[in-house]
Amino acid sequence: MRHRPLRHTGRGNLPSELSGFIGRGAELAALGRLLEDSRLVTVTGVGGVGKSRLVLAAAGAASGVAREAAEPEAQGAHGAREAHAPGRERHHDGVRLAELAGVRDPGLLELTLSEALGLTDHTTRPPRTVLAEHLADKHLLLVLDGFEHLVEETAALVRELLLRCPGLRVLAAGRRPLELEGERVFPLAPPASEEALELLAARASAADPAFAVTGANRAELVELCARLDRIPLALELAAGRLRTLSPAQVLARLEDLFGLLTGGARGGLPRHRALRTAIGWSHELCTPAERLLWARLSVFAGQFDLDAAEYVCAGPDMPVEGVLDLVGELVAQSLLVREETAAGARFRMLETVRLYGAGWLESLGDAVRLRRRHRDWYMGLATWCELDWFSPRQYEVAALVEVELPNLRLALECCLDEPDELHLGQYLAGTLWFFWAGCGRLTEGRHWLERTLDAPGGATTDYESSRLKALWVLGYVAALQGDATASMCALHECRDAAACSGNRVAAAYAVHRLGCLALVSDDMARARELLGEALEQYRAAGELNSNVLMCQVELGMALAFLGDLPGALALCGEVREICEERGELWTKAYALYVLAYAALEAGGTREARRLLTECVEVNHAFNDLVGLVLALELLALVTVAEGDPAEAAVLQGAAEPLWGGVGLQLFGSGYFNAPRLLCRERAGELLGAERYAAFEAEGRELSRESLVVRALRGAAWVPRRAGAPGGMPGPRLSRSTAPVDQP
Repeated sequence: MRHRPLRHTGRGNLPSELSGFIGRGAELAALGRLLEDSRLVTVTGVGGVGKSRLVLAAAGAASGVAREAAEPEAQGAHGAREAHAPGRERHHDGVRLAELAGVRDPGLLELTLSEALGLTDHTTRPPRTVLAEHLADKHLLLVLDGFEHLVEETAALVRELLLRCPGLRVLAAGRRPLELEGERVFPLAPPASEEALELLAARASAADPAFAVTGANRAELVELCARLDRIPLALELAAGRLRTLSPAQVLARLEDLFGLLTGGARGGLPRHRALRTAIGWSHELCTPAERLLWARLSVFAGQFDLDAAEYVCAGPDMPVEGVLDLVGELVAQSLLVREETAAGARFRMLETVRLYGAGWLESLGDAVRLRRRHRDWYMGLATWCELDWFSPRQYEVAALVEVELPNLRLALECCLDEPDELHLGQYLAGTLWFFWAGCGRLTEGRHWLERTLDAPGGATTDYESSRLKALWVLGYVAALQGDATASMCALHECRDAAACSGNRVAAAYAVHRLGCLALVSDDMARARELLGEALEQYRAAGELNSNVLMCQVELGMALAFLGDLPGALALCGEVREICEERGELWTKAYALYVLAYAALEAGGTREARRLLTECVEVNHAFNDLVGLVLALELLALVTVAEGDPAEAAVLQGAAEPLWGGVGLQLFGSGYFNAPRLLCRERAGELLGAERYAAFEAEGRELSRESLVVRALRGAAWVPRRAGAPGGMPGPRLSRSTAPVDQP
């Protein structure tokens, strides 16, 4: 079974809890009351005190209210529905979590929030504007966790969003408040003594089922809780040690560290010192090899897998075959957490633990070398993924890159930090073209491409192939965003430099993307010329991959728009065969779009629907918004031809908001917009303006997931509405009828 890329649910993206939430009932209730009265609540406290767990529990409770409010039919009595009316009013559009601890670049803050919201945007609009427009009419709870290292940038963004989005509420967790007007700060203290003991006992018994609180050990356990200031993270670390040590032994070892770090003073320790003591005590109890691995693993951002850990961390002093056992020991000691993802099992360090390890790595003088090894691994990973994109493993590649994105960002930052290694950053940003263009990441892709190209020293010709690759990818991304000027500048620079150096492959890519730019700019004659030229250059260079096949599909599109349906069918039929032979899906979906266009032109509505449903499924799985909205609008036109203008109007209404996230130049294209405008005309004639507007409004209320499910079910699944006519001839979409004016 194939892995699919990670997807958000319709109403939330909160993670599943791996261990039970112990105590905190009073705090949870108080936090809930604050959320009822305030639009911004910030939970503050020392690292490890349980801020993240508390806000996730509060968000989970809010998410439950939101689900019940959004789905009242799932509840039995009318009174049960009414009981949750306030929750429905506050955040009936769901609850979303944005984890900011791993975001190092302030320029990615808005993109991280967009990702948390499941928001895809292909335009050149500032991400902050896109966020505000998306949230303007939403009643949603946004949870921000771990913002303290970006407090100024986070505060400015939150302030703007709260001012522009009256239905938005923000629940934040950090070591300090945002200091915004209207903010309600909720200082979180460690749990009470009994709750602390309950937490310690629960975690200890999870590690060792034979563990129990008894009359003989209770006093020592209570003292242990007190000595650790009842900080939950410290208690969880101590619980891992109770597998092998008695409470008295743990206390004895803790005594040594307290003396070391506090000059012999006992009791009344500051909480941050107690936490550091607990982590340092865990560090002291590790073997030298475990300590070394802990320090080296601190170079990872977010999750990582065993292969990455073995490559980055192994060396003469740490044999690769021993890394697995050491990782297992760190997991057993609660210093690493094992998590399942769409790309398989991953490990993660809590941020406080990671920072402690990073300090040790710096003290060892090995941080620079380890960061470079980390970068090298992810350079290799990106290279492998680019090659494997042209294979049956595209879904797996998309899921893998999405999970590894925090580490790929860190690798890009590492390249930018070293002036002599900017070419590696250009190579890495260019190599990820398939993710930027194929998986809904155009804005972030452009961010990295421009940073690596514009950085001081980025124009050097010492590593020209890397720069040329970044240039044509930038031109491609900008074209899909509708930024013709930036696209043309990058592509002409790439083509001219490639001609001077004799780089035939880079020249072919530049010509190809100039043809793509002409295609989305409605210059079909120029597109046909350039795409045909690029295809010849690709073949002469022996190049064959998803880009080459996409060039052939785009040439087929140009021919179809110009009325040469036989030529379009021949080109895209060949692409379809090659894709099926190679297991390639992303390019195949675009070929299916052209084949469906031709089928509909010939009156074959059944064949067009079959092709388009597959197209919709693939584009949605890859989060390719451009392909998805094109397929949905052509499918709406098919639905009119099948005799259900009401359902066509619903599909049109649902697809319309997606256009806001597609490049503005593409939005104004007469050729690409022909199905949309013709569907509106045909359905409007059959339904009348008032009924058409009502069904279109119904569609605008659908989430993207609901829209895709509805589209995949097909007309046969939708109840025929009263007055819907029978089947009708397929519409004509030839050049002579293609509208060219923006609606």
